[in-house]
Formats: sequence, structure tokens, C-alpha cells
Amino acid sequence: MWWKILLGLLATFAVGFMVLLSRVDITPGIILHSILGTGGGTPSEETMASRLKAPDGFSVGLYAKGVENARFIEFTENGDLLVSQPRNATISLIERDRDDNGISDGQRILMKDLNRPHGIDFYNGYLYVAESDAIGRIKFDHQKGEVLGAYERIISGLGDTGNHWTKSIRFGPDGLLYLSSGSTCNVCKEEDQQRATITRYQPDGSDEERVATGLRNSVGFDWAPFDQQLYATDNGRDLLGDDYPPCELNRIETGKFYGWPNVNGFGDTDPDFPDKAMEAIAVPPVHGFRPHNAPLGIRFITGNEMPDRYHGAALVALHGSWNRNTYDGYKVVSLHWNGKVFEERDFLSGFEKDGDVIGRPVDIAEGPDGCAYVSDDFGLAIYRVCYGVEQQMTAIAADIAITETGLEYLDEASLLSLQEQGQQLFQTRGCVACHVAGRNKTAFGLKPLNNISERFDVDRLATFYKAPTPPMPPVRLQGKEETLALSAYLLSL
Repeated sequence: MWWKILLGLLATFAVGFMVLLSRVDITPGIILHSILGTGGGTPSEETMASRLKAPDGFSVGLYAKGVENARFIEFTENGDLLVSQPRNATISLIERDRDDNGISDGQRILMKDLNRPHGIDFYNGYLYVAESDAIGRIKFDHQKGEVLGAYERIISGLGDTGNHWTKSIRFGPDGLLYLSSGSTCNVCKEEDQQRATITRYQPDGSDEERVATGLRNSVGFDWAPFDQQLYATDNGRDLLGDDYPPCELNRIETGKFYGWPNVNGFGDTDPDFPDKAMEAIAVPPVHGFRPHNAPLGIRFITGNEMPDRYHGAALVALHGSWNRNTYDGYKVVSLHWNGKVFEERDFLSGFEKDGDVIGRPVDIAEGPDGCAYVSDDFGLAIYRVCYGVEQQMTAIAADIAITETGLEYLDEASLLSLQEQGQQLFQTRGCVACHVAGRNKTAFGLKPLNNISERFDVDRLATFYKAPTPPMPPVRLQGKEETLALSAYLLSL
């Protein structure tokens, strides 16, 4: 399967490179996160407390930290939380809070060696898993939080090359298994008829039925309690400017076509793939999100622990833009149906401020305690948002690998040697993808590095490498010597 992953990476790199060529101000680091899934580290207690905001009466807590590539989440019957980690090929179990302190009691890997698992759901004693190329299931003991017996793939051969390889699944009120599969590209004539669709099956994987087409990348979907209809988020296409087209929320009806690649937003003809016949039958969205906000997971609130205005409302995770000159999204919003339209309001915000990104929300789950749980694949975290409950952020201890406060103890020859080694590390460890050693930006918008010593010393750089300011990913260094070498070079600029 390695060649499929490689092709997907190359396709995504190509799109990212096209964006870089067309815009000189974009920060490449967020593209690298979109491609590689590398997180920025869980932010500090002080940063979270000052930045993350919820509506009046709600509190925000850090339920679990260090959850790498945290994507889709689902609660077990016993209150444990499962989280898919496609880049790690694993599904982990986040243990329930037995001592009522608002923090998970721990985490462990439940399943491993999967092919980029993403969507997860439970049905009739089974845990269902959506891998990038298949749907599988395995018996699950909710009381013990353990899988039982052998893992069985019930649907195989799903296309997972190109863009949007993640697969999402949910069981509907009708007892059928629903699967969303994104397009292979930004905009194109799709060759794989199973891509850019929502499809459903019997629980054993039989009787495939196409539910809806023309859905570019409907990562999240759920059924509304007020009309029992299926609603799905959808990511609008790229490369038509910062502020066009909108991302979408669609009310899904069987047999309908939802526009991609021929129609954008609320009925606009696509400039690359115009088709009057398809335009005539395309169903417009019921709500438009801001362009490039990338709505992913959606969950309608069914409990009564939140205020009345949230009963039946949907919470939507906006993963945030990767190809705008200025960042947008990076929050969770609530959608309130007034009988005619959805009204959008901020629910959990502050992940992005003045271009500084500390998190990218992915999915939402309503816990047995009535709180909303939010996964963040950039901040490596699960957040908990509760009404009428006091919560505190947990302290994040810095893991500092070196203790020297400077390089004064080195003689000139040793320092020059260390700086040369550091320059090689700068060129080979991914730094040049986003930075240039100089004062001026290049044609590709790389951020210049100079006067580092005015803001950092060796200790502070060592800490920064492990948890840099998002969207910069952590710097992968081997031991104290490489850390000192890179620092010596950067401090010389």
C-alpha cells in the first residue's frame, strides 16, 4: 500500500506547490501539517486559558493531551472515548474520568497496524472502522474497553489514492452503515464512481446503494433531531481566491446531486468544469460556511444538560484554512435551526489569533456527562466544553533536553564546527520548506530568519523545537548534539 500513500502525498504536494506559486504571503508550514499530519504540540496552560473561549456559562478543560493525530472520536457505552489516528495507523482508547476531576485517567492503543483508520462507530456489539481502502469490524467489550476475536474487513477495494483519502462512517436511524468518501482531486472529472459520494450498506457490508453524489469532501455527517434528516459538511474547492467559494452544509436526500465539480456554493457555475445539465439538477446547500474554513466533524446535540438554545443545535469543527493569505476558521461553531435557516455562532474559539495557530478542531462527540468533547489533530489534544461546570487547564511540563544556557564554553574552532553541522541540519530537517536564512522573503513566501539571539538562547530554542508556534511542526532532532548544533547555527544569524 506504500505506493498509494506516496501517490497521495505527491498529489497533495502538487496542489500545495501551485498555491505557493500563486501567493507570495502564504505560510508553507500549514500546508506541511495538512500533508503530513504533524502536530504542533499541546499548548501551555497559560496559552489555553488566555486564548480558548466558550459562550457564557460554559467552561473549557483539557481532557487529554499528547493524543497524536487525534481525528474522529466516539464514546463507548462505559464512557471511554475512542479516537482514530490515521497517520499512526492506530485507534486509541482515552480512559474515562473515574475520579471526576475533568481529566481522562489515561490512554492506550486499542488497535494498530490499520491502513489509515478514520471513521469509527459502534453497532450490535461491533466496533466498525473506516480504513482508507476498506471498512472492517471487530467485536467490542464496552465494559472492559477491549476488542475481542479477529478483525474482519467487510468492504474492501475502496479507492484511497489522490486527495481526500479519509473515509467516515456512521450508522443511521435505519440501521444502515453510511460511508462518505471524498474526491481524488481539487476539481476534476471523477473516474472512481465511489469517490465524492455518500454510500450506504447493510451492517454486513452488502447491498451497496449510492445515496448522494457531487460531494467534494463530506468528512462529517449526522442526523438532526428536529427533522430526522441527514446533514453533511462539505469542503469547497480551492484555487479560486481567498474568499470563494463557500464551504457547505447539505441536507442529504437519496439520489440527489450536490454540485461538485460543476457548481460551487449556491448555484455558481464552476469556471473549469461548466455543465448546464448538471447545474440544473444540483441541490444548493442549506448553509454556507466561510470559504476555506474546512468544516469537518458535525454532531447534533441530543442531551438536556446544555441550555435550551443548544437543544437540537449542531456543533461543527472548522479545521481552518491552509491556502488563504490570512488564516480563517480554526474553531467550533454551533448551528441553530430557526425553521428557515441555520444561524451560526462561535462555540469554542481562540485556536487562531493574529496568525498564531495553536489548534485545529476535527471532530465533536457528546459525552455521557452532557459535555462536548473536541478532538484537535494539531494541538494533540481532546478538549471538554461543559455548561455549569468549573474546569481548569492542566499544567503542561516542558521536556527540555539540554541545560546549558549558552555556547560561551566552546572555543572558536569548536563553535564553527558546530555551526556548520547546524547549517546542514537546517537544510536537511525540513526547515528550508518554510524558512530562509536572511532578511528578505523569497518568491515563495519563505519566512526569513535573523537576529535569533535577540529572542532566544540555547534553552529556549531546545524547548521551542519540541513545541514551536503553530503552524510550524516540531523539529525532529537526535539528541543533545544535534540540538546544540542547530541552535549554534540559528544563533549566529
